[in-house]
Amino acid sequence: MDATAKHATAKIAVWWDMKDCPIPENYVSGLIRSSIEGKFEERGYFGPVTITAYGDQTQISDYKLQGLWTAGISVVHTRSESRHYHMYRDIVEWRGQNPPPATMMIISDEVQGVFDWDLLRLQQRTLYNLFLAYSEGCQAGVILHTSAEWSWRELLYGSKSRRFGFHYPKLYCYSCNFDCNFNCRTLTKFKKHLSSFKHIRQEDVNPTYEQVACVTKDWGRNYKATPEYATAKIQVWWDMTTCPIPEGYDPRRVRPSIEAAFKELGYSGPVSITAFADHNHTPLQALSSTGIDVVHVVPRFTYISTDVFNWHHNNPPQAAAIMMVISDQVDWIKHCLVGLLQANNYILFLAYSFRPSKKSFLLTSGEWLWEDLLAVSEKRAQFLQKCSLLQKCSSESESGGEPTATFYCKLCSFDTKSIDNYRTHLSTDEEHAKEEKRIPAYYNSKIKDNRRSRVAHYNRNHLREVKEYRKSERKRMKKAIRTGFGLLHNQLRRR
Repeated sequence: MDATAKHATAKIAVWWDMKDCPIPENYVSGLIRSSIEGKFEERGYFGPVTITAYGDQTQISDYKLQGLWTAGISVVHTRSESRHYHMYRDIVEWRGQNPPPATMMIISDEVQGVFDWDLLRLQQRTLYNLFLAYSEGCQAGVILHTSAEWSWRELLYGSKSRRFGFHYPKLYCYSCNFDCNFNCRTLTKFKKHLSSFKHIRQEDVNPTYEQVACVTKDWGRNYKATPEYATAKIQVWWDMTTCPIPEGYDPRRVRPSIEAAFKELGYSGPVSITAFADHNHTPLQALSSTGIDVVHVVPRFTYISTDVFNWHHNNPPQAAAIMMVISDQVDWIKHCLVGLLQANNYILFLAYSFRPSKKSFLLTSGEWLWEDLLAVSEKRAQFLQKCSLLQKCSSESESGGEPTATFYCKLCSFDTKSIDNYRTHLSTDEEHAKEEKRIPAYYNSKIKDNRRSRVAHYNRNHLREVKEYRKSERKRMKKAIRTGFGLLHNQLRRR
């Protein structure tokens, strides 16, 4: 991603893990800054660059440290086990002091698995242009929205910047004092400190921080609406398979319940609801009478992700909007959602029939249990009875009025405004019946194909074990033949 006008001259901060991406042998360390700046300039970023290198500096030669210092790269000493903790703490602190369009870059192999969960949630709240670099043999494989990714070698041996400037690098020793960094004015004093008895004792006595501190782990309550989102439109995708209408519950109260829950938080924008289910067995009249669009699907194929992308493409770019997913299977579409949350001005709400055992990397502005969400309208019954929409919907439903929603069949790309035509399509259309059988059959065949592929892949990587296994099986079969299969029969029973 090339720089926009506002990013072109904004400040850039780089955090470099020297253990994962070390300085190559015979490489001039003084060229690292110009190499990094050169890559940014190729993308149109010309802002001031600050670079901080983290690692065990006692393992780095004086010559290489001198090159980094001369190039204006700040050097941080920390035990290797604690480098991720200090690195991420500095990233979070910098984000709090430098809002966008400031730009970030992380040089590390540990973005996935160490930084990504918390950083991903931070990026959903406040998106920064993010660049990544990692060692030659590492693939980032993260779902963070990045502006560009490079290998460490590609970064070092690419084009060089020719810009000149005054930099004020700093030298830190995090091992000695976690609250107040040891600050040296010269590289000689810094090296002398690292070899001192005081430093060695402090490094041995002070604790090792192997886990990064996740600053978003307590983010999860229902947040009141900000002015930007107070009147924004709300799109709800409801998986009726995992979050069905409870027995005895009036389906006409689903929409008022959802709207009331949003209004309690200050969200008053228009609400659109789409219900995904096998609609051969749902109260179509009651649902559609309240303006809920219905989509017929077969179990395990909700097509919600397809609808999410279609909604996104129809939404004005960067317009504030609200997404809500009601499902126990949000994990199936979480990669789709997190991509949209990072790149757009959207916020997300969730509802589910039971609370997940593990907190998701999806950053939400509100979450409910499905039964609690449906109870909202009961708690505010007096208010909702005054709602003209509910009165209108109720009268239409009781009198058999024409539904106001649209009826879709994802299997056949069929849609209609007529509930009778929809029911006829679901119950009598021959092509529709074929699709209902074909899709599950295709899904099951893919599962079998994937399993065969994994078995074949395992066998290719374990040829010796496979040959020994097949050899033992042949011996067992020959012995079974000689004994009239009696021994084999007994062995199979014992298994």
